[in-house]
Amino acid sequence: MPTYNKLVRDKIPQIIESKGKEFSTKVLSDEDYIKYLKEKAYEELDEYCAAETNGEAVEELADLLEVIGALAKQHGSTIEEVESVRKDKTVRRGGFQEKVFLIGVEE
Repeated sequence: MPTYNKLVRDKIPQIIESKGKEFSTKVLSDEDYIKYLKEKAYEELDEYCAAETNGEAVEELADLLEVIGALAKQHGSTIEEVESVRKDKTVRRGGFQEKVFLIGVEE
């Protein structure tokens, strides 16, 4: 049996079972859950960076949003509150739409 030791989506065990395969899982503590959500965020970001088509990129961005939503919940927040903070920061500091690349700042 291959060992994965990673956080997976909630329905993955049922999908594996429907294929007649055996598996083992456990429910994580809150502390471990945050740890593995962070690892999953890196995994999904790596997959986004490796995406070769717009469709693949959007799929991976959706996975990242799912992880961000789960992390927000673990921190007592919601994806809507995160979005509100994002909008506020955009008003105060701008976004990334203008593609500005800072080369240096004279001291």
